Amino acid sequence: MTNSNLILIEQICRHYEVEPDFIVSLNSYGLIEIIELEQNKYLKLQEMTMIEKMIRMHYDLQINIEGIDDISHLLNKIENLQFELQSVQNRLRIYDAE
Repeated sequence: MTNSNLILIEQICRHYEVEPDFIVSLNSYGLIEIIELEQNKYLKLQEMTMIEKMIRMHYDLQINIEGIDDISHLLNKIENLQFELQSVQNRLRIYDAE
């Protein structure tokens, strides 16, 4: 993994005006992965969309970390169910075409 795929947690906290403890809490709940290189802490760039949503949930909607964890799990379940539904619909189209 190259450093171009990582963003420094300090930059995120400054940009979004959030406390570093919030990011650490998300990591402790397993919602994000903190990568430590040369005594600096980073997040993967591809996680930024999810992190932005979590920041909005926490700071704008006043949802605590436990609530964010629950919402994240529910959203993952919905996504999996949508994928499963699409798969079943595709299989049904095969039989419908006959």
